[in-house]
Amino acid sequence: MKVYQAGPLFSEAEILWHRSFTKKLTSAGHEVAWPDNFFTQEEIKAWGADAPKNIMDRDRAAIDACDVVVALLDGTQVDDGTAWEIGYAYAKGKPIVGIRTDFRNAGDTEHGQVNAMIEGSCVGIVRDCKGVLELIKTLEP
Repeated sequence: MKVYQAGPLFSEAEILWHRSFTKKLTSAGHEVAWPDNFFTQEEIKAWGADAPKNIMDRDRAAIDACDVVVALLDGTQVDDGTAWEIGYAYAKGKPIVGIRTDFRNAGDTEHGQVNAMIEGSCVGIVRDCKGVLELIKTLEP
């Protein structure tokens, strides 16, 4: 499966987690598209005022080309860029697998794990990488 890996990339911890997760996905035989690999900081700087649009265009094109989106949903609120990626993928009919390693409840209801709109867009939310791989397997043709 071609996997679009969504999630925040603003701290060293987030980047390291995503790198490790990418390795697990590729070791399981999946092709991974991860926004950290779409452009360099030098490119972003060179784009100037066009940077936000260029970043969004590359992310959108990668979602269009994927089979499934896997989204990291940790934190007290889902990252706003990740939320956009989930909404776009959902509108395109792409399955979304959420992974929430954070033990805090951040849902809108007593049974919700995250924002209801995010949770309702996911085919499932799992707690670890093994769960992601198991859920993706059920989505394979």
